[in-house]
Amino acid sequence: TVLHIVAIAKEAGIELKLDTFDKISRKTPKICDLRPSGEYFLEDLEVAGGIPAVLNRLESKLKDSPTVNGVSIKQIARLSKVYDEDVIRSLDDPYKEEGGIAILRGNIAPEGAVVKQGGVSEEAMCFTGKAKVFNSEENAMDAILKGKIKKGDVVVIRYEGPKGGPGMREMLSPTSAIVGMGLSNDVALITDGRFSGGTHGPCIGHITPEAAKGGPIAAIRTNDKIKIDIRKRRIDVDLSATEIKTRLKKCRLPKANVEKGWLARYAKVVTSASKGAVLE
Repeated sequence: TVLHIVAIAKEAGIELKLDTFDKISRKTPKICDLRPSGEYFLEDLEVAGGIPAVLNRLESKLKDSPTVNGVSIKQIARLSKVYDEDVIRSLDDPYKEEGGIAILRGNIAPEGAVVKQGGVSEEAMCFTGKAKVFNSEENAMDAILKGKIKKGDVVVIRYEGPKGGPGMREMLSPTSAIVGMGLSNDVALITDGRFSGGTHGPCIGHITPEAAKGGPIAAIRTNDKIKIDIRKRRIDVDLSATEIKTRLKKCRLPKANVEKGWLARYAKVVTSASKGAVLE
């Protein structure tokens, strides 16, 4: 959601900052609890009234904008009805006080990172652990499937951002494997890559600047202590600014996955994920 809407805004000539998503999420409660990280299915939402019914609940927070069918947003909201009070809850009885997305910052992600906090349990909202660092999704998956990731670990997958991928691949396989092993609340995962809507647990993506552009995530080493505090919107590694700077100077970029063709050209001119991963 964040990545694509920022990119669309860029095409429309509108400056849309990451903090806008966080601001909206802080004042918009979570009123639906849908799979894969929730209780209900999308079909349950449809039977309960669908998106028009969700708009009905949110009417007080909506700007009355026109839609493609000629009816305004608030008209749709007023004409709609909620048929199941638990599938689409009221603003006074939400599943959570805040919305599904949070923007984190810290010495790992000075330009921001994104987490689907709606899929994070209360016990995992604050997570501290030791880093297990991997320079590709494949290497991380190999370690996870071989049982090398344990409770309390923070899996770090880097060089998978827009430039490093190139193309910013989804880290769906590692997150799914961690959940499947019953470690969704006990293992965190951070990456300069991206996630699908299926993410569950303390998984922070879109770390910017990315490793391939010399971002601080490139300085992290296995066993470094990492602290994630979603409520405070922080993600930090227990290193001084001087140590991070010293390590970054010694970093050597891995060999590019693609050295010719369109993706090689893309990697040279793509912007940060915080700017929509669009071309310069």
